[in-house]
Amino acid sequence: MLKAVLFDLDNTLIRFSERKFIEAYIVKVVPLFSDMIPPEAFLERLVFSVRALLNNNGEMSNMQYFMRHFSTGYEERSAEIWRRFTEFYDTQFDQFRELVSVPQGGREVFAQLKQKGVKLVIASNPIWPMQVQMKRLSWADLGDMQFDLVTSLENMSYCKPRLEYYQETCLKIGESPQSCLMVGNDPVNDMSVATMGMKTFLVTDEGRIDESGIELSRKGWPDERAASPKPDFEGPLSDVPAAVDALIRL
Repeated sequence: MLKAVLFDLDNTLIRFSERKFIEAYIVKVVPLFSDMIPPEAFLERLVFSVRALLNNNGEMSNMQYFMRHFSTGYEERSAEIWRRFTEFYDTQFDQFRELVSVPQGGREVFAQLKQKGVKLVIASNPIWPMQVQMKRLSWADLGDMQFDLVTSLENMSYCKPRLEYYQETCLKIGESPQSCLMVGNDPVNDMSVATMGMKTFLVTDEGRIDESGIELSRKGWPDERAASPKPDFEGPLSDVPAAVDALIRL
């Protein structure tokens, strides 16, 4: 019987061009570190450190793993580096809201699922800190919604599409993969969890996903798309409650 529904965030609950978003982000964040790290070195260091998260083996949080790589050579200033990141997220990150659109009916989907009594999880790839995840949920008009878990840089030790990410998520909410449904738009990051026995729903509102930007999971996983199982359900986000009803009745 279905006990929990996991939702991706990027291009599932909020829609945007990954390339445009990253370009805008870089323009704003790089100058904040220019007295410490040359701009070209900052970008290279940032991309390397985010992609390195795929290699985290669970011995530390993604935040610790990211900072270990990003602060290499600047270890004595690690606390200052993290302070600058968090201050930027607190004071400037909301400016990127204009790059994002929201699918219609998203809040209504969650309201319906709340009534069904299932656990609700935001299973967003945990490469952003919690403060950013919560800001992005507010963009989706979900900032005041109570979730059983929101995965973030601080509280996770793996990233998608590694199955350990989903194992860790299930452990945190106290449910087996077989009692969960994963909802997302990415055949690699979101649908590969079917190999663990989790049910899957491929969201198709946005059509073909944008793979042109700087993306974590496309590096080092060239064959994952072909290996991703066919989803159990496929359709617009608004169809998720009907899929949940079908699984609850099983």
